[in-house]
Amino acid sequence: MASRTLPPADLARGIRTGNRATLARAITLIESKRADHRKIAHLLVQELLPHTGSAVRLGITGAPGAGKSTTIDVLGTYLTGKGHKVAVLAVDPSSTRTGGSILGDKTRMAQLAMDANAFVRPSPSSGTLGGVAAKTRETMLVCEAAGYDVIMVETVGIGQSETAVADMTDFFLVLMIPGAGDELQGLKKGIVELADMIAVNKADGDNIEAAKQAAAEYRAALNILTPQSSAWSPPVITYSALTGNSIDRLWAQVLSHKEKTTASGELAARRRDQQVKWMRTMLEERLTARLRSDASIRAKLRQAEIQVAAGKLAPTLAVDEIARLLGV
Repeated sequence: MASRTLPPADLARGIRTGNRATLARAITLIESKRADHRKIAHLLVQELLPHTGSAVRLGITGAPGAGKSTTIDVLGTYLTGKGHKVAVLAVDPSSTRTGGSILGDKTRMAQLAMDANAFVRPSPSSGTLGGVAAKTRETMLVCEAAGYDVIMVETVGIGQSETAVADMTDFFLVLMIPGAGDELQGLKKGIVELADMIAVNKADGDNIEAAKQAAAEYRAALNILTPQSSAWSPPVITYSALTGNSIDRLWAQVLSHKEKTTASGELAARRRDQQVKWMRTMLEERLTARLRSDASIRAKLRQAEIQVAAGKLAPTLAVDEIARLLGV
């Protein structure tokens, strides 16, 4: 297989010309756990780096039943209709345990799945959130180099996946729904703090007033927080993925955010910080991989765990011992 793998420069040329088969091959290399594939993938990302950075990077999360897939399908189709090329990527740290939900999501993105100007890609199977996020970042850059000017990254997993997606995107969109009892119950404080906008879905039919009420409650919740940005106060809007109503307003807010944070310099600063976080995450992942792959270190780690559990070895000394084995 390795002998049939194109050199990074050839892969880069194919990607830059928009060849979907080459793009898919490159992403397969990025997702591979083989050392030779990973080396080629890293060289490829480096080769393509000068051709990235111009896309709008939109992170999307939502409460259960908020209609993420339908929203992405409708918004993505709206954007391709406006001449954009849209890539949809997923961060799903639960995929190895549950099989993930992205395949189901992909079938629900019926319009985008058939759209020549859209690219829908499930998250790679990986045992850690850091591993999934790192591969998604690389895939995002390769898609940008292939000419996709809007990258949507959705969270399909749980826990810290929202933070991971916020740390690789320009705009973090939180989708909510009305009529769920206490409207703030499903809205974790941490997610509110990450949000660049909250959009209340299902504002159609008999739900319109309930959606407006929910939006008012979310707006009040945001008002008690100190905005992350001096140039942007997160808005709350209502829309309907079912009818497509106000999808244009939703996108207009994303563009307004980009314009204002570009002018203030915050967008460039955010991306610089994200690059450093990415480097640190990959470094931590590399060290963790050593722990998993080196049999002698694994054995020492297991012995240390037994001693720590028995109260015979202080955790601090155990960490020092394993760190010495890793050479750090």
